Amino acid sequence: MNNLRLGFRLARRELRGGVRGLRIVLACLALGVAAIAAVGTLRAATDAAFVADGARILGGDAEVHITQRRLPDAARAWIAARGGTLSEVVEMRAMAIAPSGERMLVELKAVDDRYPLYGDLVLDPPQPLAPGGIALDPTVAERLGLAPGDTVRIGESRFRYLGAVAQEPDKVASPTILGPRAMILSADLAATRLIQPGSLFAYDYRIRLPAGADAGRFIADLRAAFAGEGWRVRGAGDAAPGVNRFLDRAAFFLTLASLTALLVGGIGVATGVRAWLDQRARTIATLRCLGAPAGAIFATYLIQVMALALLGVAIGLVAGFGLTWVGAGLLADALPVPPRPGLYVAPLAMAALYGLLTALAFALWPLGRAREIPGAALFRDAVQPVSARPRLTLLAAVAAAGGALAALVIATAENRLFALGFVGGAIGTLLLFRLGAGALMAVARRIRTPGRPTWRLGLANLHRPGAPTPLMLVSLGIGLTTLAAIALIEGNLRLQINDQMPAAAPNFYFIDIQSDQAQAFDTLARGLPGVAELHRVPSLRARVTAVNGVPADRVRTTEDTAWALRGDRGLTYAATPPEGTRVVAGQWWPADYAGPPLISFDVNLARGWGVGIGDTVTLNVLGRDIDFRIASLRDIQWRALGINFVFVASPGLLEAAPHTNIATLRGDVAQEGAMLRAITDAFPNVSGIRVRDALEAVAGLLGKIGAALSGTAGVTLAAGALVLAGAVAAGQRRRIRDAVVLKTIGASRAQIRNAFLVEFGLLGLTAGLIAAAAGTAAAWGVVRFVMGADWAFLPGTLAATIAFCTALTLAFGYAGTALALRVRPAPLLRNE
Repeated sequence: MNNLRLGFRLARRELRGGVRGLRIVLACLALGVAAIAAVGTLRAATDAAFVADGARILGGDAEVHITQRRLPDAARAWIAARGGTLSEVVEMRAMAIAPSGERMLVELKAVDDRYPLYGDLVLDPPQPLAPGGIALDPTVAERLGLAPGDTVRIGESRFRYLGAVAQEPDKVASPTILGPRAMILSADLAATRLIQPGSLFAYDYRIRLPAGADAGRFIADLRAAFAGEGWRVRGAGDAAPGVNRFLDRAAFFLTLASLTALLVGGIGVATGVRAWLDQRARTIATLRCLGAPAGAIFATYLIQVMALALLGVAIGLVAGFGLTWVGAGLLADALPVPPRPGLYVAPLAMAALYGLLTALAFALWPLGRAREIPGAALFRDAVQPVSARPRLTLLAAVAAAGGALAALVIATAENRLFALGFVGGAIGTLLLFRLGAGALMAVARRIRTPGRPTWRLGLANLHRPGAPTPLMLVSLGIGLTTLAAIALIEGNLRLQINDQMPAAAPNFYFIDIQSDQAQAFDTLARGLPGVAELHRVPSLRARVTAVNGVPADRVRTTEDTAWALRGDRGLTYAATPPEGTRVVAGQWWPADYAGPPLISFDVNLARGWGVGIGDTVTLNVLGRDIDFRIASLRDIQWRALGINFVFVASPGLLEAAPHTNIATLRGDVAQEGAMLRAITDAFPNVSGIRVRDALEAVAGLLGKIGAALSGTAGVTLAAGALVLAGAVAAGQRRRIRDAVVLKTIGASRAQIRNAFLVEFGLLGLTAGLIAAAAGTAAAWGVVRFVMGADWAFLPGTLAATIAFCTALTLAFGYAGTALALRVRPAPLLRNE
């Protein structure tokens, strides 16, 4: 207690003199905490917006989603008996054809006169959605050259273009995937003749409950009353599950990027504390020689550091809170609902906890080291460092703080296994750069450069006592490794999409080909000029309801395979293995097989679901649950963009079910317009999907994601640059002394400057090489094992990383050297 009281008194007195030596600590903590606080608060603001506006987003208090069949009268009566108001929405894909003959794939949405139950449908120019009219997304009208009053053909019916869809209240609940929106009234849908047996369409029934009704209880009772129907029932709290999953993952990765920046900032904390203690070395030595207890000295500087850490965290929280408002404004149009910025205590408290644990974990070591150095040794520690280490209690405290930080990362992560890998990767990267620094110092110590004083002096600076080589390599390393890995991952994905996929991809997918149209479709398509290949297979929609008798919502899966249990999946049947099929387990059924239903599906799903040959998968097809026994597992090459199905069933039972066909067409790109026009004119119910348009949309989305990821990596790199600047500043006093001594004994300014540039150039080059290697390994693992894609080495990206790192280090080194060379020798020599 005496040591603590004395520490408080000394700390208070020293803090009166300012915190100039600890500015790097403030800046590093503020940067990392601000990033974490901004990400967490923005996610909380988005969640608040979804909760407050869930009914409008969904279109009702509850929704029932059914594919290819209507809600039974019994269910309608059940809902009405509980005071529910029902609105029916039908969704499908169709071709919108202008009077000029131009056509475009659209996501058609037919709504009844009760739509919307919540919110407002707004057209431009303002008007209601009238019978015989159609409202289109502005991009459709622009591409087809339409003006209000023009005629648009959908299927076998013609509509009057009313205007653009300016506001669709339930846009998130019914997203457009392959084409922009087109809206008509349900009463006009029959005339299009788009709904045929087996056509790809779905019914969404939105339900508005009486005021005060318990929506959760209503949904639970509805599911129980119609448990065997295979419907998807959701409430306003789950209005946008896909968006929420995306936001959760985006927030998770952004938080990890922010934590990386904070980790680099922790190195800056250690740097700042070490440099600050060097400045206080004479004061500490004097106090120790006058009898001040080591514990009091330790308490004095720990109190000062934590006080500054609290200030840095506070600055970071304020900055992060301000960034939330900026981010909310930027994302207002990108998100389905604008975020609701406000004071969200939980994410701010989490960011503060991260910051304080980081400060504690990285400050204890230099503080503990100074505690163990005797008073007399502190006077000469700058030129003859004492290899003192903190005592075991402090080492345990450092380990505890670091362990608490790692545990917090893992415990709060959406994917704990990935978070564990992140923690391990961060520790491994730190060790890698520390070992790289040791190797560089050992090599520099052994290199002999007779007759080259500049090089000899620069190399000596790398391994001299107290050299900042390890600190500089580590401070730059993590940020550059992150940047290199992200650049390589993005580059590989772009290569797959832009260079490899289009060469192997078909020109078109055609959907909703009726069984009685199949032969005529084949004959027409194969006879068109420029067609090189046509491939057609039967197509149905199915929903997994159970795996080995376990309901789908209770099946334990890996995160990357859970998607196949959500929503409807494509299903086909085949007597023989589809073209390009590679069976990796089990056997394909005989061509004349006529036994119980069998199925073959993706081997990766089998691993994720924990199933194998002989297990059972229950699929709901057209409202009927069918048990399929797994006969084989296939390795599916999705990248070829041919017709591939997760589920391929044996023929027999499904042949009798109403279904359509799906086809791919490959041919001359120059003839694409003529091909699409000829087929959709002959078969108005058939929709054509241009693969190149979809690939361009994916490439555009990838560009936005890549920019966002690069931005987050830039935050980490900014933290590394800040720490590098701190390391240069920390060694500035030694650099000034060296420059003065060298000038005094006759060295020219050019020789001194070149010697320092050799030191910094080799540091930057080494850091860049190690970062390139570590980033390549990380990117290879992600591309090969997480994304399941082919890996391509991109030397240009790595060369840019190495060059950037070298240039950045040289820039900071040159700035520090220039300042050192300006100092006049006489005043310094007189002081010494």
